[in-house]
Amino acid sequence: MTNDVKKTCDVCGRKAIGIQVLGCCGSVVCEVHAEDRLKHMSPGEKIEWGSCFFYRYE
Repeated sequence: MTNDVKKTCDVCGRKAIGIQVLGCCGSVVCEVHAEDRLKHMSPGEKIEWGSCFFYRYE
């Protein structure tokens, strides 16, 4: 991903750890607001799981 990617949580404004798309809704999230699947991913890892997509920032 490029440096122009949003790096703050959509919920609280903290430093984001990645992006999660749950069906039709996507969010940039911090450690507090991330789904467990995203929290346990390695930096740079991407997962497509059904209608969900997760990307952990590096």
